[in-house]
Amino acid sequence: MTRAHFIEPDWPVPSGVRALSTLRTGGVSTGPYQGLNLGAHVGDAPEAVTANRELLARAAGLEREPLWLDQVHSPRAVYATDWRAGIQADACVALSAGQVCAIMTADCLPVLFCDESGKSVAAAHAGWRGLLSGVLESTLFMMTAPPSKILAWIGPGIGRQAFEVGDEVREAFASQDAGAAAFFDANPAGRWQADLAGLARHRLNRLGLERIYGGDVCTASDPQRFFSYRRDGQCGRMASMVWLEE
Repeated sequence: MTRAHFIEPDWPVPSGVRALSTLRTGGVSTGPYQGLNLGAHVGDAPEAVTANRELLARAAGLEREPLWLDQVHSPRAVYATDWRAGIQADACVALSAGQVCAIMTADCLPVLFCDESGKSVAAAHAGWRGLLSGVLESTLFMMTAPPSKILAWIGPGIGRQAFEVGDEVREAFASQDAGAAAFFDANPAGRWQADLAGLARHRLNRLGLERIYGGDVCTASDPQRFFSYRRDGQCGRMASMVWLEE
Protein backbone atom coordinates (compact mmCIF):
# COMPACT_ATOMS: atom_id res chain seq x y z
CA MET A 1 0.00 0.00 0.00
CA THR A 2 1.31 3.44 -0.95
CA ARG A 3 1.87 5.67 2.04
CA ALA A 4 3.42 8.96 3.07
CA HIS A 5 6.55 8.56 5.18
CA PHE A 6 7.81 11.16 7.61
CA ILE A 7 9.90 11.68 10.72
CA GLU A 8 8.77 13.53 13.83
CA PRO A 9 11.18 15.94 15.50
CA ASP A 10 12.77 14.89 18.76
CA TRP A 11 12.23 18.04 20.80
CA PRO A 12 10.45 18.61 24.13
CA VAL A 13 7.43 20.59 22.92
CA PRO A 14 4.22 21.05 24.95
CA SER A 15 1.30 18.69 24.41
CA GLY A 16 -0.89 19.82 21.57
CA VAL A 17 2.02 20.76 19.31
CA ARG A 18 2.51 18.53 16.26
CA ALA A 19 5.39 18.58 13.82
CA LEU A 20 6.79 16.40 11.06
CA SER A 21 9.28 16.37 8.21
CA THR A 22 8.58 14.15 5.23
CA LEU A 23 10.90 11.67 3.56
CA ARG A 24 10.97 11.03 -0.18
CA THR A 25 9.93 7.40 0.38
CA GLY A 26 6.35 6.34 -0.26
CA GLY A 27 4.17 8.41 -2.56
CA VAL A 28 3.28 7.90 -6.21
CA SER A 29 5.63 10.19 -8.18
CA THR A 30 8.02 8.68 -10.73
CA GLY A 31 11.19 9.60 -12.59
CA PRO A 32 13.38 12.26 -10.93
CA TYR A 33 10.51 12.93 -8.49
CA GLN A 34 10.35 9.28 -7.43
CA GLY A 35 8.42 8.92 -4.18
CA LEU A 36 6.60 11.48 -2.10
CA ASN A 37 7.18 14.71 -4.02
CA LEU A 38 5.08 17.49 -2.50
CA GLY A 39 6.27 20.34 -4.74
CA ALA A 40 3.83 21.49 -7.40
CA HIS A 41 6.41 23.81 -8.98
CA VAL A 42 9.15 21.37 -10.00
CA GLY A 43 7.70 19.78 -13.14
CA ASP A 44 6.07 16.70 -11.64
CA ALA A 45 2.64 15.57 -12.86
CA PRO A 46 0.01 17.65 -11.02
CA GLU A 47 -2.12 14.61 -10.29
CA ALA A 48 0.85 12.90 -8.63
CA VAL A 49 1.52 15.90 -6.40
CA THR A 50 -2.16 16.05 -5.44
CA ALA A 51 -2.16 12.35 -4.60
CA ASN A 52 1.00 12.70 -2.51
CA ARG A 53 -0.46 15.61 -0.56
CA GLU A 54 -3.60 13.60 0.11
CA LEU A 55 -1.50 10.66 1.32
CA LEU A 56 0.35 12.96 3.67
CA ALA A 57 -2.85 14.50 5.02
CA ARG A 58 -4.25 11.06 5.85
CA ALA A 59 -1.02 9.76 7.37
CA ALA A 60 -0.57 12.84 9.56
CA GLY A 61 -4.23 13.19 10.47
CA LEU A 62 -4.46 16.69 9.04
CA GLU A 63 -7.93 18.16 9.05
CA ARG A 64 -6.91 21.15 6.93
CA GLU A 65 -4.65 21.70 3.93
CA PRO A 66 -1.18 22.94 4.91
CA LEU A 67 -0.50 26.61 4.18
CA TRP A 68 1.82 26.15 1.20
CA LEU A 69 3.98 29.17 0.36
CA ASP A 70 5.51 30.42 -2.87
CA GLN A 71 9.07 30.38 -1.51
CA VAL A 72 11.51 32.91 -2.96
CA HIS A 73 14.54 32.82 -0.59
CA SER A 74 13.37 36.01 1.10
CA PRO A 75 13.27 37.16 4.75
CA ARG A 76 9.49 37.51 4.60
CA ALA A 77 7.37 35.75 7.24
CA VAL A 78 3.57 35.88 7.25
CA TYR A 79 0.92 35.09 9.82
CA ALA A 80 -1.27 32.11 9.01
CA THR A 81 -4.30 34.40 9.19
CA ASP A 82 -2.84 36.47 6.33
CA TRP A 83 -2.08 33.47 4.15
CA ARG A 84 -3.55 33.21 0.65
CA ALA A 85 -2.81 30.86 -2.24
CA GLY A 86 0.32 31.91 -4.10
CA ILE A 87 1.61 34.25 -1.39
CA GLN A 88 5.35 34.86 -1.67
CA ALA A 89 7.04 34.27 1.68
CA ASP A 90 9.57 31.98 3.29
CA ALA A 91 8.11 31.53 6.75
CA CYS A 92 4.70 31.15 8.34
CA VAL A 93 3.64 31.84 11.94
CA ALA A 94 0.45 30.46 13.53
CA LEU A 95 -1.02 31.82 16.75
CA SER A 96 -4.09 29.60 16.87
CA ALA A 97 -4.95 25.94 16.45
CA GLY A 98 -5.56 24.13 13.19
CA GLN A 99 -3.35 26.26 10.94
CA VAL A 100 -0.58 24.06 9.51
CA CYS A 101 2.59 26.04 8.83
CA ALA A 102 4.54 24.30 6.06
CA ILE A 103 7.65 24.86 4.00
CA MET A 104 9.26 22.74 1.28
CA THR A 105 12.95 21.94 0.92
CA ALA A 106 15.46 19.86 -1.01
CA ASP A 107 18.75 20.94 0.69
CA CYS A 108 17.78 24.24 2.32
CA LEU A 109 17.11 24.00 6.04
CA PRO A 110 13.59 23.65 7.38
CA VAL A 111 13.50 25.32 10.79
CA LEU A 112 10.46 24.76 13.01
CA PHE A 113 9.63 26.82 16.10
CA CYS A 114 7.35 26.52 19.11
CA ASP A 115 7.07 28.63 22.24
CA GLU A 116 7.30 26.78 25.54
CA SER A 117 3.67 27.50 26.45
CA GLY A 118 2.38 26.00 23.18
CA LYS A 119 0.62 29.16 22.01
CA SER A 120 2.55 29.86 18.81
CA VAL A 121 4.40 27.85 16.19
CA ALA A 122 6.27 28.69 13.00
CA ALA A 123 8.08 27.14 10.05
CA ALA A 124 10.90 28.85 8.14
CA HIS A 125 12.70 28.05 4.87
CA ALA A 126 16.37 28.81 5.45
CA GLY A 127 18.80 28.38 2.58
CA TRP A 128 21.95 30.48 2.68
CA ARG A 129 20.22 33.43 1.02
CA GLY A 130 17.34 33.30 3.49
CA LEU A 131 19.68 33.02 6.45
CA LEU A 132 21.74 35.94 5.22
CA SER A 133 18.71 38.15 4.62
CA GLY A 134 17.22 37.41 8.06
CA VAL A 135 14.36 34.94 7.64
CA LEU A 136 14.94 33.45 11.10
CA GLU A 137 14.96 36.89 12.69
CA SER A 138 11.74 37.84 10.88
CA THR A 139 10.04 34.67 12.05
CA LEU A 140 11.00 35.06 15.71
CA PHE A 141 9.94 38.71 15.70
CA MET A 142 6.39 37.64 14.81
CA MET A 143 6.00 35.01 17.53
CA THR A 144 4.28 35.72 20.83
CA ALA A 145 7.18 34.83 23.13
CA PRO A 146 10.76 36.13 23.45
CA PRO A 147 13.52 33.93 21.97
CA SER A 148 14.51 32.68 25.44
CA LYS A 149 11.07 31.04 25.67
CA ILE A 150 11.16 29.43 22.22
CA LEU A 151 12.37 26.03 21.01
CA ALA A 152 13.69 25.38 17.50
CA TRP A 153 14.24 22.23 15.47
CA ILE A 154 16.47 22.19 12.41
CA GLY A 155 15.33 19.54 9.96
CA PRO A 156 17.23 17.67 7.25
CA GLY A 157 19.35 19.93 5.03
CA ILE A 158 22.59 19.84 3.13
CA GLY A 159 25.58 19.08 5.35
CA ARG A 160 28.95 20.83 5.50
CA GLN A 161 30.69 18.00 3.63
CA ALA A 162 28.36 18.40 0.62
CA PHE A 163 27.83 22.16 0.53
CA GLU A 164 30.59 23.91 -1.42
CA VAL A 165 30.36 27.68 -1.87
CA GLY A 166 32.55 30.49 -3.18
CA ASP A 167 34.31 33.38 -1.50
CA GLU A 168 31.33 35.66 -2.04
CA VAL A 169 29.08 33.59 0.23
CA ARG A 170 31.60 33.42 3.07
CA GLU A 171 32.37 37.12 2.76
CA ALA A 172 28.67 38.03 2.79
CA PHE A 173 28.14 36.24 6.11
CA ALA A 174 31.41 37.45 7.64
CA SER A 175 30.63 41.06 6.71
CA GLN A 176 27.47 40.82 8.84
CA ASP A 177 29.12 38.95 11.71
CA ALA A 178 32.80 38.07 11.99
CA GLY A 179 31.88 34.99 14.03
CA ALA A 180 30.14 33.44 11.03
CA ALA A 181 33.49 32.81 9.33
CA ALA A 182 34.03 29.85 11.67
CA PHE A 183 31.32 27.92 9.84
CA PHE A 184 33.28 27.76 6.58
CA ASP A 185 36.16 25.32 5.98
CA ALA A 186 38.61 25.82 3.11
CA ASN A 187 38.73 22.92 0.64
CA PRO A 188 41.45 21.82 -1.83
CA ALA A 189 39.64 23.51 -4.72
CA GLY A 190 40.14 26.93 -3.15
CA ARG A 191 36.49 27.20 -2.19
CA TRP A 192 34.62 26.66 1.08
CA GLN A 193 32.51 23.95 2.74
CA ALA A 194 29.67 25.77 4.50
CA ASP A 195 27.98 24.54 7.66
CA LEU A 196 24.43 25.73 7.02
CA ALA A 197 22.99 24.25 10.22
CA GLY A 198 25.85 25.75 12.22
CA LEU A 199 25.16 29.17 10.73
CA ALA A 200 21.49 28.83 11.65
CA ARG A 201 22.32 27.82 15.24
CA HIS A 202 24.77 30.70 15.51
CA ARG A 203 22.20 33.26 14.36
CA LEU A 204 19.55 31.87 16.69
CA ASN A 205 21.98 31.90 19.63
CA ARG A 206 22.80 35.54 18.94
CA LEU A 207 19.10 36.31 19.14
CA GLY A 208 18.86 34.65 22.56
CA LEU A 209 17.40 31.31 21.50
CA GLU A 210 19.32 28.49 23.17
CA ARG A 211 17.09 25.41 22.92
CA ILE A 212 17.90 24.17 19.42
CA TYR A 213 17.49 20.57 18.32
CA GLY A 214 18.25 18.57 15.17
CA GLY A 215 20.53 19.87 12.44
CA ASP A 216 22.56 16.69 12.01
CA VAL A 217 20.94 15.03 8.97
CA CYS A 218 22.36 15.68 5.47
CA THR A 219 19.95 15.48 2.54
CA ALA A 220 22.66 15.29 -0.14
CA SER A 221 24.31 12.27 1.49
CA ASP A 222 21.19 10.09 1.68
CA PRO A 223 19.54 9.61 -1.75
CA GLN A 224 17.30 6.84 -0.45
CA ARG A 225 15.49 9.07 2.05
CA PHE A 226 15.85 12.63 0.77
CA PHE A 227 15.55 14.75 -2.33
CA SER A 228 18.60 16.95 -2.94
CA TYR A 229 18.77 19.74 -5.51
CA ARG A 230 22.54 20.07 -5.15
CA ARG A 231 23.00 16.34 -5.74
CA ASP A 232 20.41 15.71 -8.48
CA GLY A 233 19.30 19.01 -10.00
CA GLN A 234 15.81 18.09 -11.12
CA CYS A 235 14.09 16.53 -8.11
CA GLY A 236 11.08 16.63 -5.79
CA ARG A 237 10.57 18.46 -2.53
CA MET A 238 10.07 17.34 1.06
CA ALA A 239 7.85 19.27 3.46
CA SER A 240 8.33 20.21 7.09
CA MET A 241 5.34 21.43 9.05
CA VAL A 242 4.19 22.36 12.52
CA TRP A 243 0.79 23.14 13.97
CA LEU A 244 -1.28 23.40 17.13
CA GLU A 245 -3.88 20.69 17.44
CA GLU A 246 -7.50 21.73 17.63
